[in-house]
Amino acid sequence: MSRINLENAKKIIEGAEKKASEIGVQMVISVIDEGGNLVAVHRMDDAWLASIDIAQNKAWTSVALKMPTSNLEEATVPNAELFGLNTTNQGRIVVFGGGIPLEADGKVVGAIGVSGSSVPDDVKVAEAGVEAFKAL
Repeated sequence: MSRINLENAKKIIEGAEKKASEIGVQMVISVIDEGGNLVAVHRMDDAWLASIDIAQNKAWTSVALKMPTSNLEEATVPNAELFGLNTTNQGRIVVFGGGIPLEADGKVVGAIGVSGSSVPDDVKVAEAGVEAFKAL
């Protein structure tokens, strides 16, 4: 697979939403393509409104930096080498878990971003979306 399209994004979201329902949390799930363009966003009933931007920015961060957002946690605390990174790129960089790149044939082809609960829950739901992507 070389591109993330709407059909694939729906399946990724479906896998992530299933996990969110299993753990009892309301999430916003965003899927973007390799250029950082929004393909789909899904807000579960009663999910936080703030999570709409956060989920999209987590996905964007993962594509822009080609890594999970959780990789930035330690490097961006005060006195660390990347402290303040989250203030760059018009504030779009998210430095905590919930954004994961989608990779095919060793290339980042998109990303999922999830927001709406604790960081560990966000990561679990994003990982479920990645697993759904791998099953395509």
